Amino acid sequence: MSIIIFILILIVLILAHEFGHFIVAKAFGIRVDEFGIGFPPKIWGKKFGETEYTVNWIPFGGFVKIFGEDIEDEEVLAQKKSISEGVKSRNFYFKPALVKGAVMFAGVFFNFLLAWVLFSIGYMSGLPVPVDQLQVGQVAQNVKLTIVGVAPDSVALRAGIKAGDTISAVSKGNEHATLLTPDSVRDFIAKNRGQELKFLITSSFEQKVVSVTPEFDTSLGRPIVGISMDTIGTLQLGFFEAVYEGGRMSLYVLKATALGFYNLIKNAIMGAGNFADVSGPIGIVKIVGDAAKFGFTYLLGLTAVISINLTVLNLLPVPALDGGRILFLIIEKIKRSPIKVRTANLVNTIGFYALILLMLVVTINDIFKLFR
Repeated sequence: MSIIIFILILIVLILAHEFGHFIVAKAFGIRVDEFGIGFPPKIWGKKFGETEYTVNWIPFGGFVKIFGEDIEDEEVLAQKKSISEGVKSRNFYFKPALVKGAVMFAGVFFNFLLAWVLFSIGYMSGLPVPVDQLQVGQVAQNVKLTIVGVAPDSVALRAGIKAGDTISAVSKGNEHATLLTPDSVRDFIAKNRGQELKFLITSSFEQKVVSVTPEFDTSLGRPIVGISMDTIGTLQLGFFEAVYEGGRMSLYVLKATALGFYNLIKNAIMGAGNFADVSGPIGIVKIVGDAAKFGFTYLLGLTAVISINLTVLNLLPVPALDGGRILFLIIEKIKRSPIKVRTANLVNTIGFYALILLMLVVTINDIFKLFR
């Protein structure tokens, strides 16, 4: 199920990105030959106007074919000599730099807009939020101590405790944790090393009592059961406040994501990079599966976060990404002459294969994580 949800999320995110390119290209009069859901081979296609809309067999996203976007030197020379001004006006290659830049930037902008919409819908529906992140005047409903993570090979995992479960009580005999907060439960666990504790857990609307015995963790210097907890409630807002809060959250995540990418790249350049926390498709499938346990609105929020990650990633000045292509436009503007198409294509191809290689490395790292 996690894989299916991940594929659906991926399709939505990439289609939003490609729709941005599509709609802005159309707005500037550029011919769009195809808008595809999935990747070929083709299952179905229908032409409306000058654009063919297709559904394809490989379900990982989608694409848009813009006239003149992918072109070779020989084709350009031939077109300059033979095509009419009317056809040139529909060709991406012959458009001014600002128009090209707008078309390229539109994809990431629509990913940001999608995140804003998803966060806003989440707040209108009731979004799970940590109570310590509430703004002044906001009140969360149905506040519960929630397990947000379970460590691999931990006593909690072996006892069947899962992310998304909520804790109603923790006890040892007649002694109970006085407050249901992360700190109080953590302290209660720490002072009961080697003694069996009873957790009253709600999992998938079913209450059960789970017995766990804390084990000493040398790195933390205290007994643990291997869970991460947070006090989470449901925040539901009216339309206008939800839209405002959705925009505020989108900007906050955008800033945090950009800072995260900056630190990751800076540390990598300085030789201090740690890619252990970087997730590829396999890691994201697991994250999506965990998020689904918290409910649909939580999944909406995660989708919004991933969409903003794609926004920042695609703006990086790396060949084959939108940011790299925008960088080429800036270079052309500075040198006042176009970069040779053959050179641009070569650099973009190298960048594409470098990204594929990086994705393979991250995926292998994800696989190793599964067996740790």
